[in-house]
Amino acid sequence: MLNYRDMKLKSILLTAALSVAFIAEAMPQDSLYVIYSGNLREYPYSGSDGPSQTPPPAGYRPFHMEHYGRHGSRWLIGENDYRTPVKCLEVAERNGKLTPLGEKTLAVLRDVEKASYKRLGELSDKGAMQHRAIGRRMARNYPEIFAPGANVDAKATVVIRCILSMLNGVEGIQSIAPDVNIHTDASYADMYFMNYDDKPAWKIHARADSTVLRDYRKRNAVGDDYLSRLVSDEKFARDSVAPGLMPYLYWVLANTQSHTGQPWLLPDVFAVDEVRQAWRHDNGMWVLHSINSPLTDNRMPLIQRNLLRNIIESTDTAALSATPSANLRYGHDGILINLITLLDLNSLGREFASIEEAEEAGLRSYELIPMAGNVQMVFYRNDSGDILVKALINECEATLPGTPFSGPYYNWSDLKKYYLEKISIVE
Repeated sequence: MLNYRDMKLKSILLTAALSVAFIAEAMPQDSLYVIYSGNLREYPYSGSDGPSQTPPPAGYRPFHMEHYGRHGSRWLIGENDYRTPVKCLEVAERNGKLTPLGEKTLAVLRDVEKASYKRLGELSDKGAMQHRAIGRRMARNYPEIFAPGANVDAKATVVIRCILSMLNGVEGIQSIAPDVNIHTDASYADMYFMNYDDKPAWKIHARADSTVLRDYRKRNAVGDDYLSRLVSDEKFARDSVAPGLMPYLYWVLANTQSHTGQPWLLPDVFAVDEVRQAWRHDNGMWVLHSINSPLTDNRMPLIQRNLLRNIIESTDTAALSATPSANLRYGHDGILINLITLLDLNSLGREFASIEEAEEAGLRSYELIPMAGNVQMVFYRNDSGDILVKALINECEATLPGTPFSGPYYNWSDLKKYYLEKISIVE
């Protein structure tokens, strides 16, 4: 049986030779704009059956699921997110210096800003559809877990977009499995594991934010060639329009994919290289937020130790019962990405020396934390009571630490011991 240090070393050795190239590079150009929307990307399987699943080893049947999911597609959170790019382009409009595309873009930005009134941060129509679809696939993929009489406990953080995501998720489950017993809740009493605020860790992060992230962004500056597509006077654009425009223009245009019927202008305004750099500028923040690295005293994944302990304890309880069950949690991208690194899914919890190294290995917002992004841990049991677990990131099978029992299936007893030892470092 491997302990935490053995598993950590094994993970490093297995992945050292597997430098994963950006999957986006081989995609059609139209798809790249969706990909490089980062954490604003709409969920990739909203209108499909989802990825295929590997059958479990003979004799093992699913009996339990642990889940943490980000809320679905939403409106941007701040009023200035919408207002700032409008104000910047209005300067050019007043001086008669907008190109035809600039005029079209400003009109769209005004319409989107108007539509956002009193909806800041709220779940969008697509966000609701995403979670209904995920819930339906849960019930279809694991009918043994969502069987008649099964117990489904769903919790959300105390934020309306998360609560509505939860309600749409369980609605999707009930549309396929109407006879499950569902309990829903959203309470400050659960925030210690649903959205824990680790103040000592955030002090470490703030230090790295002002140094490491600043330098990374200097190395990956976003160009301003896009301005010539919007404003006819180059000097005027750089002096009077550009200050303050990015990244708000990128955010608003990228987030229109979160809504049904909003125009998709991101490919008109930005070249692929420009939107890629805009994404990298943002992704560096997410990497530093979640990375296991001396850059942040190897502390960031451990922020979600309360969540992992809750998952372990909930699974222990489920294993004592003959009734199938699922514990579903609906929260935020920042919690989800740190849970992924804490669980060391796809070896993303190994130690990285730089933001670039982690990004190349797969710590990328568009893969891990799109709108409605989620981790599912599915537990299987045989007649002898042996338990295996399979992990999914956005419904795609992922690797776990150590040696698999078979395919994507791992011995839960080994992993449980490994995780408890890991999180005990700061307890």
